[in-house]
Amino acid sequence: MNKLAFSRELRLLTPEHYKKVFQQAHRAGSPHLTILARSNNLDHPRLGLAVPKKQIKTAPARNRFKRIVRESFRLKQADLPAKDFVVIAKKSASELSNEELFKLLDKLWHRLSRPSRG
Repeated sequence: MNKLAFSRELRLLTPEHYKKVFQQAHRAGSPHLTILARSNNLDHPRLGLAVPKKQIKTAPARNRFKRIVRESFRLKQADLPAKDFVVIAKKSASELSNEELFKLLDKLWHRLSRPSRG
């Protein structure tokens, strides 16, 4: 999969997909966001987003957060293992600049890409 698209097959689409990830997940977090990851039986990673109104109040701020996460995932997908990822926003995520958010996501993708220890 050479093209850097974010097609339908790269998304978590149903509540069941999300539920699976929430049940047994490896997590990598920061004060601004948490990423949950769980292996899938596919040959590519998939992304899901959880951006509650309670955490990020305004729609433009939520949309900006989601857009940046999707773009970061799109650019990193070739390096990511075959896992389902759910990115959960926290209140302070809306205070980060785009650049800071990209750097933080890179660090967390890298952390979750390492083989799990036992």
